[in-house]
Amino acid sequence: MFSAADLPPTIPVFPLPGALLLPRSRLPLHIFEPRYLQMVEDTLKTPHRLIGMVQPRDKASKTGKTLQAIGCAGRLTQFSETEDGRYMITLSGISRYRIQEELQGFAPYVKAEVSWEGFGRDLGRVETDAAFDRGAFLDLLERYFEAQALSTDWDSLKEAEEEMLIDSLSMLCPFEPEEKQALLEAPDLRTRRETLQTLMEFALRGGGDGEEVVQ
Repeated sequence: MFSAADLPPTIPVFPLPGALLLPRSRLPLHIFEPRYLQMVEDTLKTPHRLIGMVQPRDKASKTGKTLQAIGCAGRLTQFSETEDGRYMITLSGISRYRIQEELQGFAPYVKAEVSWEGFGRDLGRVETDAAFDRGAFLDLLERYFEAQALSTDWDSLKEAEEEMLIDSLSMLCPFEPEEKQALLEAPDLRTRRETLQTLMEFALRGGGDGEEVVQ
């Protein structure tokens, strides 16, 4: 368990379009670029073993920043190496953060000075959503999966806890990077669920052309 005092002011960051990590969720990653192999090796030497996942911006901001302001840090909890030197790792989501400054140094990967303020909820207990209508949600999800030609274990979804269900779908569904960012920045589970539903409904309308693809 992490407390706010355990969170370091500087972490390595891994910009990866479309990859979303959320607190209390797990993200498997396949690492093969030399700079990120070095990042993993350096991270394993730290007491916190944190890597910050973050979405790159489509275009650099006016201030020259190339990364989104908010990302999520995960602790490196699983590690294995393939025969040809690639790493298979798993990050367990700990807390979101806000990038204060992208740091330049001797490392081949990006480090950032970060602030953890405003994300205390991430270090707390599993969240619930009092307004969650599982039946209506699963009906929408079934139509969305059919439209996207996706499959899943529906029995498991019916039994999953609200946070695990909503966050897992937020991470796994094939949304655009900007949409993933909106899910990441949702302040609480209810807002994330509402955002997720809106994105699925938007996709079912064919991306906004007013005609629903699946009835």
